[in-house]
Amino acid sequence: MKTDVCTISTDQATFQAIFAEVEKSAAYNKLTKKQTLQLRLLAEELVGMLPELLEVGSGQFWIENQGGDFQLHASIQAQELSLWEKKNLLTVSKSGKNAAAKGIVNKIKLIARGMLDGYLEATRLTGGAGGDYYEVFDMGASVTHAYYQWPEAWSLDQYRKSAGDDKGGEAWDELERSIIANLADDVIVGVLGNKVDIIIEKRFL
Repeated sequence: MKTDVCTISTDQATFQAIFAEVEKSAAYNKLTKKQTLQLRLLAEELVGMLPELLEVGSGQFWIENQGGDFQLHASIQAQELSLWEKKNLLTVSKSGKNAAAKGIVNKIKLIARGMLDGYLEATRLTGGAGGDYYEVFDMGASVTHAYYQWPEAWSLDQYRKSAGDDKGGEAWDELERSIIANLADDVIVGVLGNKVDIIIEKRFL
């Protein structure tokens, strides 16, 4: 089953529409109060990522489920920006990528934003073609060339497995404290062209 698709922006009303779809989906599928709360908490974590991502485009939200297997989908499409906006975005983006991302939600958000920024940078350097060829600037001094591979993906499940090799480390501590890491079965971030998809998977037995 797939719910209605909500067009989302930074308007708070659209975030409320997301929560309404969560409640409707939970009621239709006869989830318990605890399960409904868990689905709502995951939606809240997702909503917390969206304002910064929506700075560079528009988005859609929907829920899909097959029995007890639920997926919360947020799809953000990068818009064409003016040259001034692109330069400003890249300045902010480069400084942001150098900062440490604390917490799992911030890591997911940073990965998704990096994918969107990467597309916009590729578009700028290919004259609007949006292809997979772009230039890599090394500390603003030298220029090398590389290929940006589409699609790219990141998975919370894979991150868990890598963090599990270092129990007690910083990555493991972040997972232990994270709502989304403790409730979600997986979070997948993928990019294809100018669109980034964030999918939160939750399985209710």
